[in-house]
Amino acid sequence: MAAGIKNRDRDKYDRIRKLMWIKCEACGRLVYYKDYRNNHYVCPRCGRAFIMTPKQRFNLLFDSIYWDKYDLPVSIDDPLNFVDRVAYKERLEEAREETGFNDAIATADGKVAGIDTTICVMNGDFMMGSMGRAAGDAIVASIEHAIELKNPFVMVTCSGGARMQENILSLMQMARTTVAVNKLHENKLPYIVILTDPTFGGVTASFAMLGDIHIAESGARVGFAGRRVIEQNIHEKLPSNFQTADYLYEHGMVDIVVPRAELKDSLARVLRVLTKQPGEPKVIDVKTPKNDSSKKSRDMGKTPEYDKVLLARNENRPHFLDYINGIVDDWSYLAGDRCFGEDAAMCGGLGYWYGIPAVIIGQEKGRTIETRQKHRFGMPNPEGYRKAQRLMRLAEKFNLPLISLFDTAGAFAGGAAEERGQSQAVASSIATGLKIRTPYIAVNVGEGGSGGAIAIGTGDRVMMLENAIYSVIAPESCASILWKDNKFKAQAATALKLTARDMASLNVIDKIISEPGGGAHQDWQTTMELLAKSVADAIKELQEIPVENLVTERAKKFLAMTRDVEIYQPDYVAEEKQI
Repeated sequence: MAAGIKNRDRDKYDRIRKLMWIKCEACGRLVYYKDYRNNHYVCPRCGRAFIMTPKQRFNLLFDSIYWDKYDLPVSIDDPLNFVDRVAYKERLEEAREETGFNDAIATADGKVAGIDTTICVMNGDFMMGSMGRAAGDAIVASIEHAIELKNPFVMVTCSGGARMQENILSLMQMARTTVAVNKLHENKLPYIVILTDPTFGGVTASFAMLGDIHIAESGARVGFAGRRVIEQNIHEKLPSNFQTADYLYEHGMVDIVVPRAELKDSLARVLRVLTKQPGEPKVIDVKTPKNDSSKKSRDMGKTPEYDKVLLARNENRPHFLDYINGIVDDWSYLAGDRCFGEDAAMCGGLGYWYGIPAVIIGQEKGRTIETRQKHRFGMPNPEGYRKAQRLMRLAEKFNLPLISLFDTAGAFAGGAAEERGQSQAVASSIATGLKIRTPYIAVNVGEGGSGGAIAIGTGDRVMMLENAIYSVIAPESCASILWKDNKFKAQAATALKLTARDMASLNVIDKIISEPGGGAHQDWQTTMELLAKSVADAIKELQEIPVENLVTERAKKFLAMTRDVEIYQPDYVAEEKQI
């Protein structure tokens, strides 16, 4: 039964609730029950989402109300003969009578977006959804059942944590359920966790935080220790949004936060891609934002190479999220590194790239003052690169092609970034990209700046848009260091050989993708059509290669780079030195 309704005697009041006014426990206002029910048991006045019964959850998430309940194993009650103010056996009897369930877990099979799926629900009305031996047995059995059917497994959490009345037997369920989750991962079946209010304790510290994808209901409270316990321990007042879904999103623990009404659509989009359901190429229909084409940089025309630098940085050039909106269907943005935070400079997610299910990552620079600050001008912190690594491994697990659109001046140079291991994060991203067993296409769509770019640029196929640049350092910085004067930036750009044509000559890239006349900033439609087709063709080519050969060939490709390369310097550089 949905919490928030004061009277819990289901049998007595079930037939008259349609006419009842109820009092919301969150805002204290009276709400007509029919409105409350039609709003998925979310208070229409304050937006508080209350506990749903397993049946209500199944009806919400499955395609229809026709689903098959899975019979769970029954465990022996009260193995410790625990008694506090009330005997544990009496508490169990009361909970069973009130809820109609044997314990805190219910499982069913049905279809989500037409995909056979197993959903396991923690019943928050049964002793606060606490996890004891019966719950652990039920979760293990449910996962083994999903493995047997080869179904994606969805876990809906709602729990106060481990069940105290079973002491160590409850604690051991954290290990037992983790063993089962490991088996699920080994069988490469999607494991999606839906975090609802409340989810705490041993549940979050085990199976609830081990999903491939974490989706949280808006407003859900999720954490290890309770707020009151933490405040008493540290003697400090915690932020008002502490342990909320949005707080967890900001701190990298969940991928998606959505209102309850949008849960099913979010789940369906994720499942369609992870299970590689067929898709059709999206009809690309984008408009190029208005820009003053007559306005040219005062530095334009100094050298052809520096002209490319200015074109790559053009403020009207499409960025990562522009390409996603134009090319990708069923996009699900995935957030967080699962360790520290969500870095908006490094974006990533799941979607259909021109009809092909894929994992897509890349730096986003932002376009307005606000979005540029939010995305840090496309310069990621360590958590951004760790998120990229997580998504690389996700692509590998489900044998989805990985597409990287890199566009950055470099990894963010800051004190906090150094403290959190910027160098290690970049190095690990390079290493992860070189060893993932799935097709990997990397495209330089703008600026390829130093290690920040190559961190997500070690693909089986590396491409560049015609006016993109790739360099170990910005030409302005190079001029300041070597020429001792920034005014030699154009000469530095030529000396660095940073254009797409230079990269092709040096065998650093595999293909140059043409841009429309004037550059990508003048014609988004044509640019996206050319990019979409080039990447899709490369994916299809790579999918013909046995996956076990991809890593070997990728390693050979990068080992062969820079061997037997003859380096040229432009004549006028030598002349500058003679002056």
